[in-house]
Amino acid sequence: MTITFDLTGKTAIVTGANTGLGQGIATALAQAGASIVAVGRSPMEETERRCRAFGVDFHSVQADLSTLEPIERIVSEAAEFGGRVDILVNNAGIIRRADAIAFTERDWDDVMNVNLKSTFFLSQAVARTMLADEAGGKIINIASLLSFQGGIRIPSYTASKSGLAGLTRLLACEWAAKGINVNAIAPGYFVTNNTEALRNDPKRSSEILGRIPAGRWGEPDDLGGAAVFLASPAANYIHGIVLPVDGGWLAR
Repeated sequence: MTITFDLTGKTAIVTGANTGLGQGIATALAQAGASIVAVGRSPMEETERRCRAFGVDFHSVQADLSTLEPIERIVSEAAEFGGRVDILVNNAGIIRRADAIAFTERDWDDVMNVNLKSTFFLSQAVARTMLADEAGGKIINIASLLSFQGGIRIPSYTASKSGLAGLTRLLACEWAAKGINVNAIAPGYFVTNNTEALRNDPKRSSEILGRIPAGRWGEPDDLGGAAVFLASPAANYIHGIVLPVDGGWLAR
């Protein structure tokens, strides 16, 4: 068997691709040869520029995944653009911070809707197309260290990412024999909008850096290799894992 990480001829949907981790993942998949369907709430000119630099096709879909409304449109546009969807990366996510004792229903529902509900129903919609032509595919969920740990002051985020780890395993169990690989990546502490408050707090930032064996915050491009691996034929017999990319955080 030839081991390859080449994604030439594949079409990948990446949600939350307008910035941060999603932008880094989209860029890495493009570098590996995949055409990119970038989904985000805001314009994605920078993501497009980075992806097109590798000579691949690029299509953007402006959509807000706080509701299920755009899901059919995303899948339809992606299929029309690429012929079929081969790879789905569920990266879109939000966070709300407050003490558990004071956490609101709105902050709970907002996070759950984006991080868990829309992820499931977009995966379902894409999987239906993969099952229809029996050509299989790859679904990669972006989980978190909070899929393994409790954290503080982020109850809905922790619940959603723990749920996402379980959902990854369930979908793998149901779809593995049908040619669909479902796995997840669990980023550690990365330089993104979601960690801005932590990075701006000298005490918390120092505490976090002191726990990371690599001695630095992750950069979005650090996630690309794991995404390419799980999206590639090299990972054809990998199902239901949650792969930490955390600078060694969980090892300490």
